Amino acid sequence: MSQEEVYKRLKQYLEELFEIAPERVHRDARLFEDLDLDSIDAVDLVVKLQELTGRRIAPKEFKSVRTVGDVVDRVCDLLVA
Repeated sequence: MSQEEVYKRLKQYLEELFEIAPERVHRDARLFEDLDLDSIDAVDLVVKLQELTGRRIAPKEFKSVRTVGDVVDRVCDLLVA
């Protein structure tokens, strides 16, 4: 799965799970400040990403994630590993 495919899927998840308008989602958008996610939302998103990757994602793997681009990069890293 390419970075662009992961990005499109992430945008879809953000819209479906949290009703975030797609035009608000861009690679530099900060998850908590710009998209108004909270820690419970972040857990829900990780669960969805686990389904996408087919792998368990440890919380420490997402500790430094702050932006949509960070999520895309981390998911791509997991898909390659």
